Amino acid sequence: MNAFASAALRAFTDPGEISPPRPTRLPVPLDGVVSHLQSLALLAARLYVAQVFFMSGLTKLRDWSSTLALFNDIYQVPLLPPALAAYLGTTGELVLPVLLVLGLATRFAGAGLFVVNLMAVLSLMADDLTPAAQAQHTLWGVLALAIALWGAGRWSVDRVLSIRAGRG
Repeated sequence: MNAFASAALRAFTDPGEISPPRPTRLPVPLDGVVSHLQSLALLAARLYVAQVFFMSGLTKLRDWSSTLALFNDIYQVPLLPPALAAYLGTTGELVLPVLLVLGLATRFAGAGLFVVNLMAVLSLMADDLTPAAQAQHTLWGVLALAIALWGAGRWSVDRVLSIRAGRG
């Protein structure tokens, strides 16, 4: 069990590929610039997704009785009782963005926000989701999934932990 926990921790805190595993076709000076730009893009994605979901979580907290009413009457979250879905969704929207901003357990946070976003889309009736809302949720989902797949990049706590653990 300890080996499983250790492997899971490494997977959730892996900052992603920092240097290319094989030579690229780019000239050496440009390769370094592109590598930094990739980390900058991941940081921008992390900050944007974190801001969107954190603000949504704060909105839910501001009027908790309305939030519970929405989960009871409008949102139809599959497999979960409405009150539990409200608590879990709001907690995810408040905790996971903080992890994204820090770049801590970034892959876990990205995957978690992808699931929160997916549940939000699935819980609304297709008629209630406007094309603009669909586009926003698609963008948020793709960015969260990219973060989960590629990791936090250079500028993250995950990277610092990786260096200290001798993995980076």
